[in-house]
Amino acid sequence: MKKCFFFIALILLYTENTYSFELKGLLPVDPYGVFSTFSTESLPQGKVAVATGLEVSDSPDLYRFILKSAYGISNTVELNLTLPYEFGSDVKDGFEDFALGVKHRFFEEGKFGPSLAYIVTVSLPTGSNQLTTEGRYGAGFLVSKRVGPFNGHMDFFYEKTGSGEFHREVIFLTGFDFAVAHNFKLLSELDIRKSHDSKKVDLIEAKIGYRIRTTDSIYTTFGAGFDLKNRHPQTRLMFTVTFLSPTEKKKIQRIYEEEE
Repeated sequence: MKKCFFFIALILLYTENTYSFELKGLLPVDPYGVFSTFSTESLPQGKVAVATGLEVSDSPDLYRFILKSAYGISNTVELNLTLPYEFGSDVKDGFEDFALGVKHRFFEEGKFGPSLAYIVTVSLPTGSNQLTTEGRYGAGFLVSKRVGPFNGHMDFFYEKTGSGEFHREVIFLTGFDFAVAHNFKLLSELDIRKSHDSKKVDLIEAKIGYRIRTTDSIYTTFGAGFDLKNRHPQTRLMFTVTFLSPTEKKKIQRIYEEEE
């Protein structure tokens, strides 16, 4: 854990004094992640998740509608899809790039060790005007560990882009959820990014919020993000509703003995 904080401290020092509002890439569906951070957990085989979300940000002012989906190819392999639509900003309204990825958990969590997974990502150049990276591809490494009511996740992504001065993006994410009740979790995340237009880190954001399991197959998430790099009142509010395939209820077979 000390090494993790040391690594984050080095990133904070290696920053550029410019503000960047990132273009969305691939995002997880609830409850298999925290905001932008992926968990190594995945949907059971054959199950589907569909999520709709809305972001409202201040400085820069914009709205973003996000459609996400996931499908359990197997109990350890998951297909993810993300399509954002941005409107209300100085940039022309339109879709951002369509992102898809495949996540594979190759190491299960043990008593002391974490679970490990990797994810391969591709973004198709479907975005309009300034809302595209002209396509990108890359990979990420995911780590998750549960300790009592706490569940922690750490992601590292490296992606090559079709546009930008430096044609690569580096993303470090760490997210935590704390189970307050069986249907209620507190969420927190640290998001550190170097975009394809920057030589150094240009986005550092902290997010907090909570997630409610409304029903067995519906999750509702509220959150707020705060810029830590420029220390301005640059914030965003997030709201997401996720619908999961209903789980099959186990049938209880009762055996009655006839009295002689």
